Amino acid sequence: MSMPMLLITGTFRAKGLKPDGDTVSFTPDHVDDWKLVPGVRPVVPKWDGSASIRLEGIDALETHYGDKDSPLGIQHQPLGLAHEAADALLGLIGFTDFHRPVIPPGQEHRPEDEKITSTIPEVTHGYILTRGADVFGRCVALVGTDFQPAPNGYRVEVDEQMLRNTANYKLMEAGLVYPTYYSEFPELLRASLTAAAPAAATHDPKKGVWARDATTAPSGVKIADLSSLTDDATGAVILPKLFRRLKDYLDLNPSNASLACFRAYLAGASDDQYYLQGKPKVYRGMHHIVEVDGDTVRMTHGPEEIVFVEK
Repeated sequence: MSMPMLLITGTFRAKGLKPDGDTVSFTPDHVDDWKLVPGVRPVVPKWDGSASIRLEGIDALETHYGDKDSPLGIQHQPLGLAHEAADALLGLIGFTDFHRPVIPPGQEHRPEDEKITSTIPEVTHGYILTRGADVFGRCVALVGTDFQPAPNGYRVEVDEQMLRNTANYKLMEAGLVYPTYYSEFPELLRASLTAAAPAAATHDPKKGVWARDATTAPSGVKIADLSSLTDDATGAVILPKLFRRLKDYLDLNPSNASLACFRAYLAGASDDQYYLQGKPKVYRGMHHIVEVDGDTVRMTHGPEEIVFVEK
């Protein structure tokens, strides 16, 4: 199954913003092109015509997740790897130099420390290939880094070669992101992205997130407190979607990191729906693929085996 994607040309910007390894700001050359994006949900641009691009098919470690007013505030996964993905994305879309604030020794990381203070050049030109927007009004897209396959405004049947010319593919190939798929993303392209990951996962030594990935580790990830998932040196590296669910769960009772009710939380508080590879049924709730044993947690299926249903 394939699906035509709309090609839009425009500029990427990072200065004054907080891009991460799977989200970047994009402004079309013609702002009205946002109205051409297919799907039932509109892209919600800012006053200057820019909108966030959520890179299709991948999920990078979180650099700033959550609500500042929640008990545990805005949190991050191990920042060394998270920044490695963010920096690689900025490089792939053409920024030759960029900087974040310098954090003084001993100062705790703050969300504002993720804001890019300068870039060279100020903006870069490129294109996106999109099939629609997500529930947050972000445009979900492949981000072009090489030969533009069609003129602006055309719908393109994206093949494997076009996919290889995207930042999405190159980040996956480098091992800096996890595969995270949704049902309307064509199966052929999902398979191609999945095929790009093993080179990093089986490299000796393993590269990127795969060097520390503990998502499906047989022994599970021990959760003493949130630092078990955030500390740069010792924090467990796991699928970002699982991190987000754990952070939201721990927010409910920040003084107690017990996982006793985590699977019940996933069953009752989450509306995740997905297919598992080789199985026709739709599962509802991640409790079907998460195991808890005392103070440890693990997923029973790898991210490449899971296809989430579009919301």
